[in-house]
Amino acid sequence: MTYPLIPVTILTGFLGSGKTTLLNYILKQSHGHRIAVIENEFGEAGIDNELLVQEPGEQIVEMNNGCICCTVRGDLVRILGELASKRKAGTIRFDRVVIETTGLADPAPVAQTFFVDEDIVQNYMLDAIITMVDAKHAPQQLDEHHEAQKQVGFADRILLTKTDLVDAQDVVTLRRRLSGINPRASIAESHKGVAAIDQILDIRGFNLNAILDIEPDFLNDVAHEHDDDISSFVLRTTQPMDLEKIEDFLSAIVQVHGASLMRYKGILSIANFDKRVVFQGVHMLMGSDLGAPWVDGEVRESKMVFIGKNMPREVLEKGLANSVATAP
Repeated sequence: MTYPLIPVTILTGFLGSGKTTLLNYILKQSHGHRIAVIENEFGEAGIDNELLVQEPGEQIVEMNNGCICCTVRGDLVRILGELASKRKAGTIRFDRVVIETTGLADPAPVAQTFFVDEDIVQNYMLDAIITMVDAKHAPQQLDEHHEAQKQVGFADRILLTKTDLVDAQDVVTLRRRLSGINPRASIAESHKGVAAIDQILDIRGFNLNAILDIEPDFLNDVAHEHDDDISSFVLRTTQPMDLEKIEDFLSAIVQVHGASLMRYKGILSIANFDKRVVFQGVHMLMGSDLGAPWVDGEVRESKMVFIGKNMPREVLEKGLANSVATAP
């Protein structure tokens, strides 16, 4: 018995561009697609899996401790193979796969997987690479990080986010720059994760010939290195946080070290709160909201991920320790 190829969407974009927000929007829409999500975090522990809203029938698989395009690429092949086998056996049901890469990923090796691994070729079809671009921080990111340029260069669709935070002329200038990097990708805007589903799924946008024009060695082994001054680490504790103290601490860190904090996000266990508090930010921009409720018997743990350059780890660790709620 033959099975139709499973379409795959690669969702990429530099740190903080809004990938998880868009993915949450996709998962919550009544589009009729059953989606398996493969989530990748750059760091020793993941956060995005907990930020995603999982609807009935959807499968979310998280990979961490490395970038999907280098240290855990073998895991990607393994997970895709397991999903295909379980689908054929009828133990899980899904129609398509969305892979959300870490913000530091070069999309080329990820896309390459769907052309050089025979088992993957027999089961999957790469539908499109969707690249999200943070209009506020993209000019600096494109100047400083080759990965950001590669993400734009390999895009079939580009979604601009945070355009409300910059002048209209800056958006025009950015669009012109993005078109100069990749004239074949259409550019649209996404406000707070909202985008047309038909511009994301089933667009048949991936064109191997166009990719080969960008990188002739695409089908050969692709290796890359991340900037040595970019690192990530996780702060975690099961002690409840004092809301006022943790807010003051995070605000101070953003004010003093925001320029070097490329991406930070976390889930906080606040004393006397029955719900998680979720925060995330890029450089000087930070926001927070209430997340899912804590379940009876569940271990309440605060977990924060920081990605950036020359980060003051000792200061962050001390600040977290000083934000613990004191006993009444």
